[in-house]
Amino acid sequence: MDGREPTALDIADRIRRGETTAVAVTEDALTRIAARNGRLGAYTDVLADRARVRAFGVDLMRSEGQALPALAGVPFAVKNLFDIAGVVTRAGSTINRSNPPAVRDATVIERLEAAGAILTGACTMDEYAYGFTGENVHEGPSRNPHDVTRMTGGSSGGPAAAVAGGLVPLAIGSDTNGSIRVPASLCGLYGLKPTYGRISRAGAFPFVASLDTVGPFARSLDDLVAVYEQLQGPDPRDPVSRAAPHRSSGVHSEAGTDGLRVALAGDYFLKGADPAALSALHVAALELAVTREVVLPEAHRARAAAFVITAAEGGALHRERLRSRAADFDPDTRDRLIAGAMLPAAWAIQAQRFRRWFHREVMAVFETVDVILALATPITAPTLGQKTFMFEGAEMPVRAHLGIYTQPLSFIGLPVVTVPLKRAAGEMPIGVQVIAAPWNEAAALRVARDMDRRGLTAT
Repeated sequence: MDGREPTALDIADRIRRGETTAVAVTEDALTRIAARNGRLGAYTDVLADRARVRAFGVDLMRSEGQALPALAGVPFAVKNLFDIAGVVTRAGSTINRSNPPAVRDATVIERLEAAGAILTGACTMDEYAYGFTGENVHEGPSRNPHDVTRMTGGSSGGPAAAVAGGLVPLAIGSDTNGSIRVPASLCGLYGLKPTYGRISRAGAFPFVASLDTVGPFARSLDDLVAVYEQLQGPDPRDPVSRAAPHRSSGVHSEAGTDGLRVALAGDYFLKGADPAALSALHVAALELAVTREVVLPEAHRARAAAFVITAAEGGALHRERLRSRAADFDPDTRDRLIAGAMLPAAWAIQAQRFRRWFHREVMAVFETVDVILALATPITAPTLGQKTFMFEGAEMPVRAHLGIYTQPLSFIGLPVVTVPLKRAAGEMPIGVQVIAAPWNEAAALRVARDMDRRGLTAT
């Protein structure tokens, strides 16, 4: 991995000024993918012909004197649960391979291509997005570019590997319980889980409809903001998005954290983490002059309720596949989905009732603060194949518990920016969650920008 890779905005600017062409940038990206993907396991589908055609179109626009859009010529990738016209949307599974190819691109692809970006392909993921490791029994694991013997995290592991490994500057993943934030943390990237409903999910294979969100990965905060601004906004193809109260992002403020009330998440969010990770978090909080801790009440119950809702909705979604093609699932995924399909309805109802209570309680906390900081993962990347890790003196399953700090937040649809914390040479990455109230991504991004300016990030 090369930390000096050009940013997306650098690429677009060079193309706009005629210092390079979209075709040249695209060919370079395709060459990198061919050279590095075997080691990283990032891509499942490389769309070289499509990318070349789109790149030629960008260069034609420039040659005709047309103004180029914001991300003209920038290569990107998507998780393979997004529809790509002419490609089967496999969602990390074997079962979906028997489906017909998609007839239309997902909305996020349409919007990025309208901004001039060049889709290079689809990336690996945990089967049906049900996992935090990035390991896939059908296609092999995505591998962490900082140490290929380690996990990327998941379920958006392939997109994270593609960006962290320098194959493309941008990628799009999905986040239901932490599937953007966990790989962003373990791979040292910026990641955005938006407010539930902020970015359209149309054309994305679902997992838990009441929790699913989609968002970007990037190596630079400016790139993350640029992609977010292209993706947000209502979409009639996604009723949740259509109903959302969208407003201006306001993320280019030069005010830093002035006027923002920033606190550290205490109690649940400080328990069990690796001491080095906690130390990095506290250093960042000290530099930001954060002296206050807040408690999100009953966060452990929020996580338990998120598990119940995830299992119940996921089990219901896959019930017919479980009946007809049980042997074609990853056994671990299958068993979790079967358990979810058998959950008593009363449990799911109680989880939803608790969800409403927890939302009210957390909104009360946001009456007193604007942004909350918490670790994104309790540890740095485990080794591939590792099944357990130690948490508060107990041996815990890796696959479920890498999201221990992320699940209570997506449970009520909060926007979160994952920021890679500064680390010493040779240390594996870990990220901090910058958490805001619903529809206030701007506040979280302002804090992330201030961390960048103060040299608290790994960029």
